[in-house]
Amino acid sequence: MVFLSESIKAMDFFVLIIFCSVLLLLFLYNMGQLSLIILHFRTKQKRQANRRTADAIPWDKLPPITVQLPVYNEQYVAERLINSVTKLRYPHDRLAIQVLDDSTDETVDLIARRVTYYRKRGLNIQHIRRPQRTGFKAGALAYGLTLTQTEFIAIFDADFVPEPDFLLKTMPNFSDPQVGIVQTRWEHLNEDFSLLTQLQAIGLNAHFAMEQGVRYGADLFANFNGTAGVWRRVAIEEAGGWHADTLTEDLDLSYRAQLQGWKFNYREDIGSPAELPVAMAAMKSQQYRWMKGGAEVARKLLIQVLQTSGISLMTKLHAAMHLFSSAVYILVLMLGLLSVPLIMISNRHPEWGIVFFVIDFLQLNLLILITFYGIPFALYSRKVRPLMLFYAPLYSSFMMGLSLHNTMAVVEGYMGRKTPFVRTPKFNANRAGDSWSSNKYIGRRLTWLNYAEMLLMFYFLGGLVLAFQLNNFQMFGLHVMFTVGFGMVCCYSLAHSLTVRRSLN
Repeated sequence: MVFLSESIKAMDFFVLIIFCSVLLLLFLYNMGQLSLIILHFRTKQKRQANRRTADAIPWDKLPPITVQLPVYNEQYVAERLINSVTKLRYPHDRLAIQVLDDSTDETVDLIARRVTYYRKRGLNIQHIRRPQRTGFKAGALAYGLTLTQTEFIAIFDADFVPEPDFLLKTMPNFSDPQVGIVQTRWEHLNEDFSLLTQLQAIGLNAHFAMEQGVRYGADLFANFNGTAGVWRRVAIEEAGGWHADTLTEDLDLSYRAQLQGWKFNYREDIGSPAELPVAMAAMKSQQYRWMKGGAEVARKLLIQVLQTSGISLMTKLHAAMHLFSSAVYILVLMLGLLSVPLIMISNRHPEWGIVFFVIDFLQLNLLILITFYGIPFALYSRKVRPLMLFYAPLYSSFMMGLSLHNTMAVVEGYMGRKTPFVRTPKFNANRAGDSWSSNKYIGRRLTWLNYAEMLLMFYFLGGLVLAFQLNNFQMFGLHVMFTVGFGMVCCYSLAHSLTVRRSLN
């Protein structure tokens, strides 16, 4: 009996140590996020000084540029993309448009008709079909480069609708010969479509305001976002060109270019409208690619970043935090899973009170996290600012609910398990009430992961019940957030699956 008691105590102590270790790692990561919040205010002047007017370069001095549009089975948005890009204000004799079409469905004919229409009106637009679809998006972009010699390359994904003055506003930033990349801020065509799109907008706004803007302003490593930006061709070439060995070819090339000494430039004043995924399955496919790709790039480049001379320690630390940011989901999932048994451990061992006091203190993580997403909400959201107190915590809960899904993606990335590039389905659904359920690119079946997420919802709900039974509410707020998060993910997954099934019957 004594042996059993000692074994339980040893196991309790082991769980407590693991939980504290995870919490400490999250706290250290959030200290990095806190530093970005501080730098956001300290770099404001530099970011504002980076703005350029659309007439900064005389019309007859504008350099030749190629706009690349990588497309793969984008039946619902391909025409919208082409129509918007053909409206770009730029000298026609110095503007080339490449529709890099790897499609295997009726998208091919849609694009062919649009390209023919605009070619007859004098535009230099090409419908490019590769002999083989190797390398996915990276391969398409690399293939397009072999067919043009322009000094600058702009890139737009299929769900974007660039403003007519986009090129006129971004090109002046290349007056600095060391600038290799100019990235613009994403805006959202359908932010108000649903609560799901509103939450995604919060996350993206935080990325561009608190990460991209700050990293540019503080001269830290940053990443091209794969679209809505312009590259200097020589920067791509000197970095080794587009690689297809990770799912985030944009992050990979960005780091390789900056390791070669090229500068990243960010224009927070230029908004590039795009469509947010309106279905949970589509959003998950996007998250999977971003999380796994980030882990793959960390595996590929982190050692090189740390060993490269001439880079400051601060830049290296922030680069490591940036590349390993997707690993946070592993820590969040572990924290959640261990937090339920920790309620019982706390009751069994009141003599460990000092440890639980420290745990309570480290829950400042949540306050930092909510602040990190709350500031961009106040800056960019269409909602009134007091609603930040609702949306910022709700977004944090929602991302906790994605922790299992994203952990699976990150672990695959670190293990080096290769999977195909799965693009995010687009819907051309911009207003509440627009139909999307007949989209043929969206899956309709629930997977084992959906059922696992449902079990986790009940697991954390059990943690709430346990809190009342033991009169221990140390983890109550955390369990509310996990329950709400996994509940939202489950409800959206189930509801969207049923909606698609009904539309097909």
